[in-house]
Amino acid sequence: MTVTGGVGVRSARESGTAAVVARGLTKVYGRGDAAVHALRGVDVSFATGAFTAIMGPSGSGKSTLMHCLAGLDTVSGGQVHIGDVELTGLGDKQLTLLRRERIGFIFQAFNLLPTLTAEQNIRLPLEIAGRQADTDLFDRVVETVGLGDRLGHRPTELSGGQQQRVAVARALISKPQVIFADEPTGNLDSRSGAEVLSFLRTSVHELGQTIVMVTHDPVAASYADRVVFLRDGSLVSELVGPTPQSVLDTLMKLEA
Repeated sequence: MTVTGGVGVRSARESGTAAVVARGLTKVYGRGDAAVHALRGVDVSFATGAFTAIMGPSGSGKSTLMHCLAGLDTVSGGQVHIGDVELTGLGDKQLTLLRRERIGFIFQAFNLLPTLTAEQNIRLPLEIAGRQADTDLFDRVVETVGLGDRLGHRPTELSGGQQQRVAVARALISKPQVIFADEPTGNLDSRSGAEVLSFLRTSVHELGQTIVMVTHDPVAASYADRVVFLRDGSLVSELVGPTPQSVLDTLMKLEA
């Protein structure tokens, strides 16, 4: 479900409608004495029209959780639902189709095609899916991420922050049910990172997008509506309305 107005966004968030749900999620790498339990029975949901950050100490399982939620990695046990679809029961072709139609991705590396302009990179997911862009949505997304005067530029002609904004717009343009962002500001300076995070937050609060972001940065996490914390593969805490200090305090307690 994609909500397109401010009132709709508030209603979705207040009603607690879940875009992504994990129940009893486990992930084990290896076998026997060499087995590593990356996730240990995680129960978590992510509300539609909300911006949620996943945090935890190094090795806590936060990236593994995101990869399992997005269907990029298989699970050892439990269930994952994107909307009304259970990922854990899908084959490879069905997963590929679901990721194309319902999921957007933003990575630390911008993953733009160097021979394409910014506009062509933004439209690429729709081209691959054989779909036409919604003109109004395209214009609104471009305005939201501030790329109106950069659409004809290739990636080498853009700053790192501008390239990541192109990646954000590319993720938004197909109106996915949820966008997964993996350390989206990891390669950016603080100013560019703040700009990208502001655009992500705007896409949630004005476009009704659902975003789940993995980050290690308390400042980045403070842009989210909610932060969930992992330690040793288990969900151990969460914050609503986080600040950089409250996030940092929680992390310090987890690492103590």
